[in-house]
Amino acid sequence: MTQHPGPGDSGLIFNEPVIFERGAPGRKGYSLPESELSGGEAEVDIEKELLREQEPLLPEVSEFDVIRHFTRLSQWNYSIDTGFYPLGSCTMKYNPKVNEAVASMPGWTQLHPLQDEDSIQGALELMFHLQQDLAKISGMDAASLQPAAGAQGEFTGLLMIRAYLESKGNPRKKVLIPDSAHGTNPASCAACGYEVVTLKSSSTGVLDPETVRQAMDEDVAALMVTNPNTLGLFETHIQEITKIVHDQGGLVYCDGANQNALIGKARVGDMGIDVLHFNLHKTFTTPHGGGGPGSGPVAVKKILEPFLPTPVIAHKEGHYYFDKNRSQSVGRVKSFYGNFGMLIRAYTYIREMGAEGLKQVAERAVLNANYVRVKLQDDLHLPYPQICMHEVVFSDKKQSEVGIKTMQIAKRLIDYGYHPPTVYFPLIVAGALMIEPTETESLHTLDSFIAAFKQILEECEIKPRLILDAPEVTHIRRLDEVRAAKQPHYIYTTKSEKQFKKHILKFLNSL
Repeated sequence: MTQHPGPGDSGLIFNEPVIFERGAPGRKGYSLPESELSGGEAEVDIEKELLREQEPLLPEVSEFDVIRHFTRLSQWNYSIDTGFYPLGSCTMKYNPKVNEAVASMPGWTQLHPLQDEDSIQGALELMFHLQQDLAKISGMDAASLQPAAGAQGEFTGLLMIRAYLESKGNPRKKVLIPDSAHGTNPASCAACGYEVVTLKSSSTGVLDPETVRQAMDEDVAALMVTNPNTLGLFETHIQEITKIVHDQGGLVYCDGANQNALIGKARVGDMGIDVLHFNLHKTFTTPHGGGGPGSGPVAVKKILEPFLPTPVIAHKEGHYYFDKNRSQSVGRVKSFYGNFGMLIRAYTYIREMGAEGLKQVAERAVLNANYVRVKLQDDLHLPYPQICMHEVVFSDKKQSEVGIKTMQIAKRLIDYGYHPPTVYFPLIVAGALMIEPTETESLHTLDSFIAAFKQILEECEIKPRLILDAPEVTHIRRLDEVRAAKQPHYIYTTKSEKQFKKHILKFLNSL
């Protein structure tokens, strides 16, 4: 096997069949005594039409079969705890274990969402202070912790903008979004009833004030900007741009996905931003990936505070409570009050880091990204060669000249033991490779990653077949991506495709 400079190896990696193949007729995972109830007493009154005519085809396995099966599958997972995760935009940073220890304390985990306010004063106090912290960090006046994800935070922020403008007599019709903004922005606008107007970035990768000035009119409700943008660049004209929007009665929304580059160093509220959402998993080290749980608090300036989702956590004379008496609120956007466990983790992180620690987060995130930029800029095409912020965007322009594309480079990285970076995003860079090392990765990790990347780029020139056939040491080799996109149920393996399909079809037919 090819020797790699990274941590990748085949080692003791066990193949694991589907759970149906582990079983055998009569095998069980339990041993229970006979029921002491007679037949009549043991029967449950279920309507006849709801009863099955035959038993479902389920795998017959022992407890040990189940444990070994799912343990082996878990060992195939890749996570931030097992290796470097350079996903640009996603900000896959380490989740400190102290966060988990605090969030798992019985005083938190045994709370019930229907408890009365007097019995949850500690939880309300934590959330109240987290609101205050997020508002202070971002230079805003108030915050809501209710939204359960970044995209829902966008939706909530736009709802508040719409409610504010309606209170002025006209909700307006359009939202301006730069082509370098975060990918979920247009959908959030459409969900709030707004038409999206795309603004083209300048040749330097940032938004030109003149572009905004030409697009701005009395039909524009807001500008929705990501800063730093998805090219990893700071919007250098942001204060001039926000003034242009405000002068025509519009508001400015900032997507907070990239706040890891700013915390402790710059506050978006000081730049003229009216509303911002945070991604706690990206910036404040709550768990990320696997579909959740997310958390997307929204911070606002004073003019939008009356429109915050209800209830708002308030404080008066030593007592914390849910303030539900808010006539202009956009209403509830999440059942109960957000994903509380994520709020505990974020609050713990802020308390642990302190003001100086959060400042160092941004400094080191930017330093690490620029280190990667400088080390790889001679080997990969760098469409925007200026200093970046927390992430750097390369392209496959040089490698495509010899027939190698971004996706092939990404797959080869897997053989070296590294999760690929974000690929083909942002869309305004053809063949994009978007790398975000975050502040938590060491110089040793970055040097190893860079060495692996350089060796792969050398292979593109002298051994292109290695790239075209990658990955070569994974459980599942190269996927048929076109077929997988058209047939999501399709799973390709070298050994058990037919058996898997056979068992699944039998199981589905038995339901």
